[in-house]
Amino acid sequence: MPPPQILSGLFEIASEYDALVCDVWGVLHNGHTGSQEAVAALHEFRRSRGRVILLSNAPRPKRDVETMFKRFDIPPDCYDEIVTSGIAARIDLEARAKDRRLRMFHLGPERDRGIFEGLNLEETNIANAEIVLNSGLFDDDVETPDDYKDRLAAMKARNLLMLCANPDWVVQRGGKLIWCAGALADAYEKIGGPVIYYGKPKPEIYDLVRASAPGAKRMLAIGDGMHTDIKGANAACIDALFIADGIHGGDVADVSPGHLDELFAKAGVHARAAMRALVW
Repeated sequence: MPPPQILSGLFEIASEYDALVCDVWGVLHNGHTGSQEAVAALHEFRRSRGRVILLSNAPRPKRDVETMFKRFDIPPDCYDEIVTSGIAARIDLEARAKDRRLRMFHLGPERDRGIFEGLNLEETNIANAEIVLNSGLFDDDVETPDDYKDRLAAMKARNLLMLCANPDWVVQRGGKLIWCAGALADAYEKIGGPVIYYGKPKPEIYDLVRASAPGAKRMLAIGDGMHTDIKGANAACIDALFIADGIHGGDVADVSPGHLDELFAKAGVHARAAMRALVW
């Protein structure tokens, strides 16, 4: 694969695409503040080129993501649709609970309850559950996956299927990396527990993306995660634009073709282009 083109702005390649598939956390905001330059870039693409689909591994429904956007001054007119791993998990949960009430243990914080609210589910403990919904750590400010060894062992003892509503291992919150549901799911798999993942880089999430951009002939995926955004785009045969100032910011010493090629090779991914942060 050719080395990534280093961009000064999205305008350099925007004319080649008629839809954007843009990551949220790490591109539009860092968990503390929103990027108005990234918002402006999405606005301009919508005005001049085509649809903008936000694709997030947030374990939340659309309404909860849009509530969060208000805190970061991300306006609703910079995108056309939001697709999340939480939405995909909810679709599956709804199907599983269609014909009978399903007993579920929710592994995750209260803020993620929108994934399953209103569904035919009975929330219960590990001992009585038929299935586990994993949306993250209960308190990701202080906890790590090591704090969950006993809970995961109890789940494995009953061979409970875990639905992972966020494949990310970590996200950036301000200048700090925060553990996510994907790290718990990986720890569960390592002790033999069965897991189903939703969201990037799984191919099924891109079916929802394509349904949100009917008629789009060439998409560009934008993201900061090599193992999620870029790997998922590669598998879906969508060109990728890597944003360096995200979760890999500490590894990207130099936004140059040679250095990025080396990092991409280690991750087993490739990108059409790269830039430090999303700007038009």
